Amino acid sequence: MRRRVKNRIKPKPDAKYSSEEVGRFINYIMTHGKKSIAETIVYSAFDEIKEKAKAEDPVAIFDEAMKNVGPTIEVRSRRVGGANYQVPVEVRPERRDALAMRWIIEAAKSKKGSPIHLRLANELLLASKNEGEAVKKRENVHKMAEANRAFAHFAW
Repeated sequence: MRRRVKNRIKPKPDAKYSSEEVGRFINYIMTHGKKSIAETIVYSAFDEIKEKAKAEDPVAIFDEAMKNVGPTIEVRSRRVGGANYQVPVEVRPERRDALAMRWIIEAAKSKKGSPIHLRLANELLLASKNEGEAVKKRENVHKMAEANRAFAHFAW
């Protein structure tokens, strides 16, 4: 069995909003170590959110989107007596945030035809209203867990 990670390295807060969550989100968007490009994408998306939502604080909308997209329960595969069962387990807060960020970015990348910062801003706005592709993904995960609730006694 794996041992727990004692002290996880926390990402530095981002320069503009001084938020660790936004700093982590920038790191998730970053590809090939190009952090300045990732920062440009996120900050442009936040500026777009300011315009569209007419909100002073886009970080509040970002936090709301993260809260709405993060799953509370998921299924994990567990082998018991030669059979694999999908066992529903509760999601740790770190994993919840990681999944939410990943799903929002995937949803934004899956749409084509406009610049990435516009797609990202649109997905964040939809997620903050409990709509959009990322929220559908969370609902599908919850449905899977609900359907396999009978195997909850196999949880470890």
